[in-house]
Amino acid sequence: MSEYDLLIIGGGINGAAIAREAALNGLSVLLVEKDDLASHTSSASTKLIHGGLRYLEYYEFRLVREALQERERLLRAAPHLIYPMAFVLPHENAVRPWWLVRAGLLLYDTIGGRISLPRSRGLRASDTLYRAPLKRPGRGFVYSDAWVDDARLVVLNCLDAARHGAEIATRTALLSARRDGERWRATLTDGREVAARILVNAAGPWVADTLALTGANARAGVRLIKGSHIVVPKLFEGDHAYMLQQPDRRIVFAIPYANGTTLVGTTDVPVARPEDATISGDEIDYLCVAANRFFTRAVAPADVLATYSGVRPLYDDGAAEAKAVTRDYVLELDEAGPKLLSVFGGKITTARHLAEEALAKLGYPGRASRDALLPGGDIGAFDAFLAEVRRRWPELGPDHSYRMARAYGSLLHQMLADGPGESFGGGLRAREVDWLVTREWARTTDDILWRRTKLGLPGAVDLARLQAYLDRR
Repeated sequence: MSEYDLLIIGGGINGAAIAREAALNGLSVLLVEKDDLASHTSSASTKLIHGGLRYLEYYEFRLVREALQERERLLRAAPHLIYPMAFVLPHENAVRPWWLVRAGLLLYDTIGGRISLPRSRGLRASDTLYRAPLKRPGRGFVYSDAWVDDARLVVLNCLDAARHGAEIATRTALLSARRDGERWRATLTDGREVAARILVNAAGPWVADTLALTGANARAGVRLIKGSHIVVPKLFEGDHAYMLQQPDRRIVFAIPYANGTTLVGTTDVPVARPEDATISGDEIDYLCVAANRFFTRAVAPADVLATYSGVRPLYDDGAAEAKAVTRDYVLELDEAGPKLLSVFGGKITTARHLAEEALAKLGYPGRASRDALLPGGDIGAFDAFLAEVRRRWPELGPDHSYRMARAYGSLLHQMLADGPGESFGGGLRAREVDWLVTREWARTTDDILWRRTKLGLPGAVDLARLQAYLDRR
C-alpha cells in the first residue's frame, strides 16, 4: 500500500495550489480528481485575477487587500498567463453615487500596498477607444486588474507540484476513507487503497459529499451559487474590458475572449446541487439585457455562440442574497485522529495564499511558493518573448503564436523542439496535442479544446481529425 503525507481530494484551483505548496515544502502528495483538472468551478470563472472591487461594498477589506497582494505575486509568477487589463466602468445606469465609486477606486488603489498596475482615473474625453462602443459615453472611470486563463492556472499548479514529486491522478475518485490509527486509509476508483497522514478535502461544490465519505461532520456550511457566462460576437474593439453596473446592484463584466468574441458574465443563482451547473434561459436573457444597456452593438439570445456555468461553493455566512455571500474562504481542521482539512469557499486569485494558510494550519509554516515562478514563467518581458517565438516558428502565424506564447511561456521550447506537426485547424497542431496528453493529463477533445486551449468554439478545429488522432495514440 502506497503511503503519502497528504491525500488531496479535488483537482480545482484550491486542491492544485495546496498540492503545489505541499510538494514545494518536501511533502509526499497524491491529488485525486474524479474528472479532468479544473473541469467544474475552476474553469467557469470570469477569468480575472482581481482584488474584487465590489467586495469593498460589503466591507471585505482583508479579503480585498490579500487578493490585491496576490495579484502582484501572480503577475510576477506567470507573466505569460496572467497579464494586466484595463477596465472601463461607465457611470451610466448607476445605482451608486459618483463620489462613492471614486472613493472605492481610491481605496482599491492603496489597500493592497505597492502595486505595479496603473492607478484608477476618470474616463477622459480623449479616451475615444473606450467610449466608442457605449450608447451614452458620459462620465465613468478606468482602473486596472488582470486576466488569467483559469483552467491553465490549475494545470500549471499541478505541473509544478508534479515536478516536485506530487502524483496527480485524474479520472480517479475517492470511494471511501476511514481513520486507522495515525493514518487515513482511502479506497479509490482506480482500484488502489492508499494511506495518508493527512486528508485534504478540496472538493469544491462536493465538499459536503466528500466529508460524508469520511464519516466526519462539518461545522461550517456551504452555499452553492451558480455563475453563468455567455460568449457572443465581438461587442467592442480593443483589449480592454468593461465593468457594467446593473439596476439590481449586481456587476456584469464584458471582456475580450477567444477567437475575437466577447465574454459576458456572471450571474448569481442559488442552486441545490453541484450538478445544477447549466445556464438557464433567464440567465441568458439577463446577460443580454445587461450588455444591451451599455453597448451600441445589441446582442440577443440567438447570437450566443457558447455558454458555461459553474457552481461556486461559498462559505455560508448567513447573507440573505447570493450576491452578498462572502467570497472569502474558511479552512476547517478536524483533529479527531489523523488530520482532516476541509476547504470552504475561496477564489482563484487567493488560492496560493489559501494553500499557504492550509499548510500552516497543518503544521508546516513554509512559504515556498511566495516567490516561485509557475512553469513557463521565466520569459522576461512578454513582448520580447513573443517576438522570439514568431521568429523561431513563423508557421504558427501571428494569432496562434500569441495564443501559444500566452498559454505555455518558455515551455514552448520543449513542446515545439521538433516543430509544430500536423494541423487540426484553428491553430491546433499535433505537437501541442501530444504535450497536453503526455504532460498535462488531457484525455478527451473537451479537455484539449475547452480547458487547455480555449479553441472549442464551433468551426475552429476539425473535431473528427482530432478525435482520430487521439484514438491512434
